[in-house]
Amino acid sequence: MGPVPFPIPSDEALRASTLAEYHVLESPPELEFDRLVQLASRLFSVPIALISLVASDRQVFKARVGLDVCETDRDVSFCAHAILSDEVMVVPDALEDPRFAANPLVLGPPFIRFYAGKPLVTPGGQRLGTVCLIDTQPRATFSQSERDNLSDLAELVMDRMELLRLAHVRTVGQARFENIAVTSPDAIICTTDVGAITFWNHAAERLFGYTAEEVTGRCGSLVVPDSWRAAYFEDLARLREGAAMSAAGQTIVRSGLRRDGSEFPAEISLSSWREGRATSVGAIVRDITERRRNEDRLYRLASLDALTELPNRAAWRACIQDTLEQGTPVSVLLLDLDGFKEVNDTLGHSAGDQVLKMVAARLKAECPDARMIARLGGDEFVLLLTGDDRRGASAVAGALVRALSRPYDLPGHAFEIGASVGIALYPAHGARAEDLLGAADLALYRAKAAGKGRYVVFERAFREVAVARREFERELRRAFEQDQFALLYQPQIDLRDGRIRGAEALLRWQHPTRGLLSPVSFIDVLAQKPIAPAVGEWIMRTACAQARGWRERVPGFRIGVNLFEAQVRSAQLRNVVERVLGETGLPPEGLELELLENTMIRHDSALLQVLQALRAMGVGLAFDDYGTGFASLSLLKRFPVSRLKIDRSFIRDVISDPEDAAIVRAVIYLGRSFGLEVIAEGVETKAQLDFLAANQCTQAQGYLFGRPMTAQAFTSELARAAVLP
Repeated sequence: MGPVPFPIPSDEALRASTLAEYHVLESPPELEFDRLVQLASRLFSVPIALISLVASDRQVFKARVGLDVCETDRDVSFCAHAILSDEVMVVPDALEDPRFAANPLVLGPPFIRFYAGKPLVTPGGQRLGTVCLIDTQPRATFSQSERDNLSDLAELVMDRMELLRLAHVRTVGQARFENIAVTSPDAIICTTDVGAITFWNHAAERLFGYTAEEVTGRCGSLVVPDSWRAAYFEDLARLREGAAMSAAGQTIVRSGLRRDGSEFPAEISLSSWREGRATSVGAIVRDITERRRNEDRLYRLASLDALTELPNRAAWRACIQDTLEQGTPVSVLLLDLDGFKEVNDTLGHSAGDQVLKMVAARLKAECPDARMIARLGGDEFVLLLTGDDRRGASAVAGALVRALSRPYDLPGHAFEIGASVGIALYPAHGARAEDLLGAADLALYRAKAAGKGRYVVFERAFREVAVARREFERELRRAFEQDQFALLYQPQIDLRDGRIRGAEALLRWQHPTRGLLSPVSFIDVLAQKPIAPAVGEWIMRTACAQARGWRERVPGFRIGVNLFEAQVRSAQLRNVVERVLGETGLPPEGLELELLENTMIRHDSALLQVLQALRAMGVGLAFDDYGTGFASLSLLKRFPVSRLKIDRSFIRDVISDPEDAAIVRAVIYLGRSFGLEVIAEGVETKAQLDFLAANQCTQAQGYLFGRPMTAQAFTSELARAAVLP
């Protein structure tokens, strides 16, 4: 099924003839139109923005951003539908709209998913085309304010088209010109080559305050301010000498002078022609006060962050580019807030927005002389400082960290967040804008890795490390694609009878040149990559398949599987678990998912419902490395946890360190109090085992009972029915 045939407006013949009168379909590109579609692309954050004119059998793009073609057939045109109304037509998702779901522009390049178009309506009411926005991603909403802004843009385009139409009419004859000019909304003035006014329409009367009778025969300089009156007379003199006027055939912006002495910004289109032996001059004058106000507002919206009123990413990009082209030494300070996500998670996004406004105010107060302070998005800000002095930039960064670390007071709440800053200097750290921001980003990464609340100046070694890290990430992807990952299994022992009751699945990487790598070598990098959920699902499926066979030997056998944070964030966690259990045949009671405390804190509200559903299925849930994070006791009550795992760092010195011993006793006590199982990790000595047994810890794992081993070795271990040494 092809695209829906385009609809035909009831006044199609009149509409088409009106479009022809504007003479814009085949005319050269117009800088003003190009500027407006570029503004539209920035203002609405769309990759494609067009001024589309709908002819009888095609649509012609008078100006375009993000699209290579100049026209398309009308039968695939979204704009052919949009011109049926005076209002903005919005298509949130073209694939869900029966008019466009089979459209080749949707199924093929440019892969339209979102469309918004405002018709270009002439003063007589004919709809000639649209100003339209296109995105390759669907958009659920297009607000009323966005519709109003698009309508304002369409009005600016139509103003320009009307001026071009009148300029063309000027060339087809005086009589026809004057007939049209009488009813024109623009002021139209004709003079002789010495400046004597011969024609003055009603719009000129309204604009300048003089009647036609008052000005006919007088010099046109009476509406020309002092600022360009001399140039006006020079042009007339040039015309009398047989030369062309300097601005003939052009549209210029000058000031106009009203009868009351006030001036206004005017767009003026000048032309001259011969009538017999006499030379005449024509001027089309339009008051652009309102247009400038609208343009200023739209450009302001396109270059300012709506929340903080700081310059946005587009304005930053333009500023840094101009600065580098001038060769001016500068410092770039890239700043990221520490702990801001917790504000959003605990107090809500409205509170987060208030904090961002306060951050912007503190930045401006702390750096009033900065060339630019911009918000790049989220909680990321950037400052551009004059000069490339390392010490000076560091001093400013330190002051910013201190300023942003001061408490933030909101109604009913007082809290603290921090900031980390990465510093890059031009020209030392990069010649291009993207290189300089990249250097600052690498320095910021180092600052956050060093403990946050810090600032770091870029060093070339950072880039070398980043290159190596990217190569390592590619190796990780290849490792998964080429089956280089393997699972080992560490026994979990019931201390009451010394028998194996379960195992923890542990990931290893059989690197082709470096041998078998433990997780400490790669797990942090892997956890941050897009492949983490896929790797996590592979771990779960492989471990569950093994555990099903072991459960036949050991009734109640349970396999522990660590989850990546990306799996926890995913809305598919429950579906993945159900699918894996169904495919492997392992009952839900045979699987235990291990989560870190801090993961639970960060995803409190989003995670709770999923975990409750998993527990209702029978899947076990364990707090891994318990005691090393920041979990509160309330989490034990709120989350459906079934087991606590005491971290090995507390077991290592439990015999010699009274504080570690107290922590272990406390965790065991908490487990009993909340009705949870407790297992100790990292048990390596008989003394540690005796301590745990004496304090009624019922389960343990560690080298004392067996190192992580292959599935084959673990099967053999089960066959020997391992007991305590």
